[in-house]
Amino acid sequence: MLVGLFAALTLGGFVLGAKATSWAIAQESRGMGREGLPWVVVEKGDTLWTIAAAVSPGDDTAATAGEIMRLNGLSSSLIRPGGRLYLPDRTP
Repeated sequence: MLVGLFAALTLGGFVLGAKATSWAIAQESRGMGREGLPWVVVEKGDTLWTIAAAVSPGDDTAATAGEIMRLNGLSSSLIRPGGRLYLPDRTP
């Protein structure tokens, strides 16, 4: 009986580990890998559009906003104060 319980717990650990790994891979493929990217903390009154315009003045604000959304895995342009937003790296 103890052997069966041990086997069930071990199998459960393997399943959870596999799910966590596949979730991490999915996040990376969705653009969630952000190592080394600049970021900002959203302040009260900020919008995705004002941040995008500040990040890339003179560029297409909508395109920059879309890139910020992709980098952060956002499904809408709604952002909340206190949140961290990763920004496109504009370093030449």
